[in-house]
Amino acid sequence: MNCSDSEILLNALIDGELDAGHARDVEKHVAACSACAEKLTEIRDLHHAVSAAGLKMTAPAHLRVRIEKALPLPTARVIAPRKFFQTSRRTFFGGFAVGTALSAALAASLVLTVVGTDQQQTIANEVVSAHIRSLQAGHLIDVETSDQHTVKPWFNGKLDVAPPVVDLTAQGFRLLGGRLDYIDGESVASVVYQRRKHIINLFVAQRLGASHASTRIEAIQGYNVRHWSEAGLDFWAVSDIAPDELSEFGQRMVAALHPAGSS
Repeated sequence: MNCSDSEILLNALIDGELDAGHARDVEKHVAACSACAEKLTEIRDLHHAVSAAGLKMTAPAHLRVRIEKALPLPTARVIAPRKFFQTSRRTFFGGFAVGTALSAALAASLVLTVVGTDQQQTIANEVVSAHIRSLQAGHLIDVETSDQHTVKPWFNGKLDVAPPVVDLTAQGFRLLGGRLDYIDGESVASVVYQRRKHIINLFVAQRLGASHASTRIEAIQGYNVRHWSEAGLDFWAVSDIAPDELSEFGQRMVAALHPAGSS
């Protein structure tokens, strides 16, 4: 591990967001590098100072009393008497058949939902694991360049799809390059960006997840994940930047793929 890799992971180490293997790697590097050891001390001191400052505000007890007095009293519910009726055999068995059919349909729908959700979560976990692996020394980039016209053709012949490569440097997301990765047993493209000192992996594949793609941000192992589909491709963006910044990254990417005036 070099200083650049270590610097990316120092904050995660302090916040307890690294697994045991990565934590040992960072600590081993810091023990042999005075510059990174000094940075780690600064981050730890800042963390302790913020925690000890008592910045969290606690509402006074009398405020709760005032709010409870201002709320309307609950009204009693009037329960209508249940109507009992006599059912015929035809009504009983007809209702039983309809209920059985509805139950079967509901069960099938529930199974499909659970399977889709499980698949989505499995892919999300694998995407985060791939992101963590990439942060190890020598694993981040196969083709290192900020030229999108060099990165895009580099993937030709290596994948079944041509991933879009967009230069978002002007928007604050610097293109670093790209690499091949493997998720769910499939080869996928990873286009690598940098936001300040934070790495963003954008995984692109033709079918990488369930058919339903949600653009909501999900937090997994201390990293934020954003998933969306575009032009028959699945996109998974992973980083430790704030959720709103990762959302902005996704929006910038989609906007770049659909420039104003295009059909």
